[in-house]
Amino acid sequence: MPLEVEVIPELKNTKNISENQQKQKEGSLLLKRLQPSDTLVLLDEHGTEFRSLNFASWLQNKKNTVRRLVFAIGGPYGFDQEVYQRANEKISLSRMTFSHQMVRLVFTEQLYRACTIINGEPYHHE
Repeated sequence: MPLEVEVIPELKNTKNISENQQKQKEGSLLLKRLQPSDTLVLLDEHGTEFRSLNFASWLQNKKNTVRRLVFAIGGPYGFDQEVYQRANEKISLSRMTFSHQMVRLVFTEQLYRACTIINGEPYHHE
C-alpha cells in the first residue's frame, strides 16, 4: 500500500501566542494540504480504539472505498476546532497521551502491522 509521510514543521516563536492561536496556525497549515475528496482521520485520544485485527479490517475497507486516506497527528495542544469539523473520523492508539513525535513511530508500526495482517504475512501473532 503506498504511503507518503508529510511533516508540517513545528511553529517557531510560540512563546508569544496562545495555545488556541498555535492550534489555529497548525490547523491552517494542515487544511491547506488537503484535497476536497480526502478522507481525513485524526489520531485523537477521544477516537475509536481498535485491536490490531480490527484496525487491519478497517484499513482494508478504507483502501477499497476512499480515494486518499489522510491520517493527521496533532501538535502539542491537539487540533483546532476547524480541523475537527473537517475530519471524517477519529481513531485512538491508546487512552494514554503520547507526544506527537512518539505517535509517528507507534502509528507507523501499526500501519505496518495492519498491512502484514491484510497480506497474510506472519508478523502479527494472535
